[in-house]
Amino acid sequence: MDLKETAAELLGKIRTTAPLVHNITNFVVMNSSANILLALGASPVMAHSRREVKEMAAMAGALVINIGTLEEKWVEAMLLAAEAANEKGIPVILDPVGAGATAYRSRVAETILQKTSVSVIRGNASEVLSLAVADVQTKGVDSSLSVSDEIVAPAVAIAREHNCIVSISGEKDLVTDGDRVLRVANGVPLMTRVTGLGCGLSAVTGAFCSVAGEDLFNAVAAAFGFYGLCGELAYEVSDRPGSFYVAFVDAIHAAGAGDIHTRLKIESGQRNR
Repeated sequence: MDLKETAAELLGKIRTTAPLVHNITNFVVMNSSANILLALGASPVMAHSRREVKEMAAMAGALVINIGTLEEKWVEAMLLAAEAANEKGIPVILDPVGAGATAYRSRVAETILQKTSVSVIRGNASEVLSLAVADVQTKGVDSSLSVSDEIVAPAVAIAREHNCIVSISGEKDLVTDGDRVLRVANGVPLMTRVTGLGCGLSAVTGAFCSVAGEDLFNAVAAAFGFYGLCGELAYEVSDRPGSFYVAFVDAIHAAGAGDIHTRLKIESGQRNR
């Protein structure tokens, strides 16, 4: 089955089964991530209390951890939820928002990676590279780097070290499992001008992984491609950030298998030995 078929099948499963996606995410994006997941057909829950996260994570199809607005109790909750997800074999998606910007963010991201089993890392180039190189500086929560060919080797190394999928957003997204490398060419630059769309991609990645079984590599690539093509569809409606966001949520809701087959742009990459 090629990736277009896989993406269409996974989208159909999400809309048929409405998987529960547990998000421990930041204050800025709770509403937008929930709306994006609902438009997709998934069932979002935002739960961060230490008293309930283990129970919630254990019943979810995926757990999405986003470190955008950190606080000590939330970090404890993230570790508890990831532990419960690991026990149940539930995919854990880590969005290391702002890693590299401050020592605290970098330390929290590294702690989560060391103490739990993360299935997917989803971030921008600076955030992901900071997990491998100590002196990479992130511009707030925005990337100071592009997803150039130079990022491939560190991304592959991180994927191998943590036995996970590494996915990096950019002009051409990068997805690697430490062996295979794919580039996803969907999307429009205006997506970077709307707060929370990157975090929304992490949530959507969780939804795709929740219905993928063991094939998380293709599920992540499918999520990136679908998300990007929805950006393209939205841009055909609006080229201004405020109305673009509305059009984007509408596109997430309306896009289907036909759009995937005609618009998905996946560049098959090399295998790394």
